[in-house]
Amino acid sequence: MIHARGLARTYTTRRGDVDAVRGVDLDVEAGEIVGFLGPNGAGKTTTLRMLTTLLRPTRGEATVAGADLRRDPATVRRRIGYVAQSGSTASEARAGEEVVDHALLYGLERSVAVTRGQELFGQLELDGLWDRKAGSLSGGQRRRLDIALGLIHTPRLVFLDEPTTGLDPQARANLWTHVRGLRDTRGSTVFLTTHYLDEADALCDRILVIDAGQIVAQGSPEELKQRVSGDAIVLTATQPSDVARIAAVAARLPGSSEAVVDGSVVEVRVPQGRTQLAGLLRALDADGLEVDGVELRRPTLDDVFLTLTGRSLRDGEQSRDSADTTDGEAA
Repeated sequence: MIHARGLARTYTTRRGDVDAVRGVDLDVEAGEIVGFLGPNGAGKTTTLRMLTTLLRPTRGEATVAGADLRRDPATVRRRIGYVAQSGSTASEARAGEEVVDHALLYGLERSVAVTRGQELFGQLELDGLWDRKAGSLSGGQRRRLDIALGLIHTPRLVFLDEPTTGLDPQARANLWTHVRGLRDTRGSTVFLTTHYLDEADALCDRILVIDAGQIVAQGSPEELKQRVSGDAIVLTATQPSDVARIAAVAARLPGSSEAVVDGSVVEVRVPQGRTQLAGLLRALDADGLEVDGVELRRPTLDDVFLTLTGRSLRDGEQSRDSADTTDGEAA
């Protein structure tokens, strides 16, 4: 559904040329929900804008929804749906009118637009809101209306840019159900950006991580966690004098990281920690070493980001609306 090679964008500034995206290679298969994640300034927004024809690549090639991105952007636009982070509904317009007007821009007949729009309202739990002004809707309702606009022309590929930003936890969880439904009931391919790691973990079949303008990792959430971070085994020594010996035993586990000691606590990261824990406890017992506490911590996607980029994805979360823009990435 998306095939890109060497996709790049260079900006010319007063300080010279800045490579916002340095040559992205990515593939998205039909029927996938793919998350596109990266810290602020990583090139995420620039890449998304190139893939949706809002920004012309400086170099590189891509096929999106079966059309050439550079040679046939009009066909790309006809075949994709795009839901912008800021939304696209006018507060004073009626919800149904917004959907119908959007459909007319794609060449649909008004009767078809009304029928299809009302079907979408039912699927997205917007029943009874057809004649309501968009500005009177709740945040979750308005976000679902944005999605209806992006789906009215039945696109094969849907781009969702920060779909749940600003929503309360209940509204976010509700919208997750609808995002899954795009794939499960409508057969759409979904490409989404998000700053919420739990969202990427819950929704995405596969995640692409971009940093410094390049894809630095990709895989399912579980694959990334195990490949980059592993599980953390945390041991609390009964006798502080045994800490060094406990750390040495833990460091002998297959695939282990260097043991980290903090007071009487020893932490080591290993692949598949659940299967290695019993053997570690037996080894400690054989060496006459006692522990007061044992904890197995599953890795998170934030651990993945810290390992890959040296930053937490949450570090710039408060400033993302201003920082994660084309100008911000070029600065």
